[in-house]
Amino acid sequence: MNIDFKNTEIAFVSKSNTDLRKARFLYRVMASKLITKISKVLTQFAMSIRFPIKWFVKPTIYKLFVGGETITECSPTVELLSKFNVKAILDYSVEGKESIEDINKALEETLNSIKNAGQNPNIPFAVFKPTAFTTSNVLTKASAGEKMSEEERKEAQNFKNRINTLCKAAFEADIPILIDAEDSWYQNFIDETTEEMMQLYNKEKAIVFNTWQMYRHDRLEHLKMTYEKAIKGNYYLGAKFVRGAYMEKERARAIEKDYESPICKDKAETDISYNNALKFAFEKREVVSIFNGTHNEKSSLLLAKLMKENNINSDDKRFWFSQLYGMSDNISFNMAKAKYNVAKYLPYGPVKHVLPYLFRRAEENTSVEGQTSRELFLISTEIKRRKNK
Repeated sequence: MNIDFKNTEIAFVSKSNTDLRKARFLYRVMASKLITKISKVLTQFAMSIRFPIKWFVKPTIYKLFVGGETITECSPTVELLSKFNVKAILDYSVEGKESIEDINKALEETLNSIKNAGQNPNIPFAVFKPTAFTTSNVLTKASAGEKMSEEERKEAQNFKNRINTLCKAAFEADIPILIDAEDSWYQNFIDETTEEMMQLYNKEKAIVFNTWQMYRHDRLEHLKMTYEKAIKGNYYLGAKFVRGAYMEKERARAIEKDYESPICKDKAETDISYNNALKFAFEKREVVSIFNGTHNEKSSLLLAKLMKENNINSDDKRFWFSQLYGMSDNISFNMAKAKYNVAKYLPYGPVKHVLPYLFRRAEENTSVEGQTSRELFLISTEIKRRKNK
């Protein structure tokens, strides 16, 4: 298992010199919390007064992290990645819209992405955010087991019907579908719905994947209970693992509502939680398929090591490694070079609607310890290497 995450020649083989210089500039900007915060405020203000921002956003941070505005616009990026054994997962990243028109639009677009994936061997998964398919009020009440009005109960069932529509389409297209995790106060109802979909569509292999955010201290136990349900129900379990994306919001709400925070006390505890989940899922690999969604080098190597020690081929389709487009190319491209199954999350959508995703990426890179400095170091190293060739 000769994987060197410091090999920048392989990491940035798909990037031109111009691409690298632009990325270095943008990561330098993101390295400043103040500049990132000011940029967010100014962009939101510009949108509020309908000042055009697409001309500025699309060639810069949008291009770094997003594939395009449409599935068709993403095609060149999908093709480019495939040349280096890196697959793509098209993620319709429009967020925070709850009208029936927007819900129907998201449903239509996600169905299109499933159909497209079924026709393109370089797109091995479909994906969606559950919050795109109902209201936050319904997800919150249903997850908490609160009493709901007749209209709310009907909308909760509508949510399940929409998720079933997507999972059925994925099953028929023979494309595994990843159901992203959300805020903890939405997650119970999403878990319930996802498990119902697994019972329906995972009889022969893992088609429906749930997502476990391992910065929650209760998720390992939840994973084990979900596995027991799969054994009892005689179906396969699709498990996508991530560390988590809403830490500050989760802790703030726990303080506001006066309940125990669901988040691990620190990064070390989260790392242990994540790696233990990987180990448990790997031990149960006859039933569990693993989607290892991480920018952490140690967690990536852990799964690769477990596979090697158990004489499992690097391209075994039960095991996937994934990072976000625009981040951690040193992991993605070096693992792909070693013939592991690797897929980049490739967001797409109209510029103004994808801004919440872009702000989250910028803030994540600013707040996650070492993330921006690591990206900057690797990019700068490769620029220097090319100059000295």
